[in-house]
Amino acid sequence: MKKRPVVVVTRRLPDVIETRLRELFDTRLNLEDKPLSPEELAEAVKTADVLVPTITDEIGAPVLEQAGPNLKLIANFGNGVDNIDVTAAVARGITVTNTPGVLTEDTADMTMALILAVARRIPEGARVIPDGNWAGWSPTWMLGRRITGKRLGIVGMGRIGQALARRAKAFGLSIHYHNRRHVPPKIEAELEATYWESLDQMLARMDIVSVNCPHTPATYHLLSARRLKLMKPDAILVNTARGEIIDEGALTKLIESGAIAGAGLDVFEEEPAVNPRLVRLAKQGKVVLLPHMGSATHEGRVAMGEKVIVNIRAFVDGHKPPDRVLPSML
Repeated sequence: MKKRPVVVVTRRLPDVIETRLRELFDTRLNLEDKPLSPEELAEAVKTADVLVPTITDEIGAPVLEQAGPNLKLIANFGNGVDNIDVTAAVARGITVTNTPGVLTEDTADMTMALILAVARRIPEGARVIPDGNWAGWSPTWMLGRRITGKRLGIVGMGRIGQALARRAKAFGLSIHYHNRRHVPPKIEAELEATYWESLDQMLARMDIVSVNCPHTPATYHLLSARRLKLMKPDAILVNTARGEIIDEGALTKLIESGAIAGAGLDVFEEEPAVNPRLVRLAKQGKVVLLPHMGSATHEGRVAMGEKVIVNIRAFVDGHKPPDRVLPSML
């Protein structure tokens, strides 16, 4: 009988996915759901034929140098691969895959929710009654901002950016976007979207800015201190992509000084650590902070796991995995 490949999974996955992995492969699970230590990660790459990491696992060149000769596939449980040195992996003959497309609607939902939460001060309002601080309705209390008629600037018009644009258009927002290139004319017309070749020019004119591009070396601090200063004082910024795309320290200073009205953040530069100054701003109602929940739905996590299984099965059977990632794609 053909030997089943050793598949090492670094975090807990939905039960249905773990069960199927055990059925198909010689699968080693992380039942404690704690991120692997550097020593445990080194042991995993030494013993695995297939590694299934997540965003919490840094698979850089130092880790890959410790990989055993049998490690031939890294099937990432996640859409992004910024936690993996894809170039180093490919140079060692290791194929890398991801799970694109299945988180689009969930992340777009959460992005729209954050826009509403910041503009309409929803988290602040949700605390008032439980805290016993409501004295009754008042015509001038807890005033937020109407989003209908405002301009939304989307940084990164891929699947998630387009899904957000469809939602935002239904709320009456005017759609603008910056991308490496125009989206197809049919989609641009459907969304009534205005393309900005210059990110600087777009930022200066938007009421709401949403970050929806991947984290790559080219997008690190894409929203730098200089660019953030271009935003209008009454504008808000939302990020459900990756924390490293925004200069978080500069954003914090600008919100503290009133140069930017507020922000909704689901991702952070040093997560799981969060800047204490951002936490203070959240307590003051100036920002909304979520613990990386953008794709956290039952349906989304199961769909991610199913893609991981398909990629492993294809690779083990000698076929090209459908979600292979190459350095040239980044």
